[in-house]
Amino acid sequence: MGTIIISGTVVLVVLGFGNHIWWLAAVAVLFMYMQYGRGSSSASSSSGGSPSGAPSAATPASYKAYRDRRDRQAKWERRYRRERPLESRRQAREQSK
Repeated sequence: MGTIIISGTVVLVVLGFGNHIWWLAAVAVLFMYMQYGRGSSSASSSSGGSPSGAPSAATPASYKAYRDRRDRQAKWERRYRRERPLESRRQAREQSK
């Protein structure tokens, strides 16, 4: 994919000698490739997930991963309610309004 982008950029630069708009198009293509093309494949491992390349929290790879996250969240919510009963009651009252 990178080879196609680089060769396309070279073609746009060569066309740019006649019309400078093509140079802007070449810069736009390179920018889009750097922002979305190359970065999207490594975004899941660098977005705060585990360094082993596990999928990010936004896109679960399997139901087991979803269940694990859901159970972990429920555990933290139970702990919060147990440690801060007054705050959890106040929040429950605000949600019911």
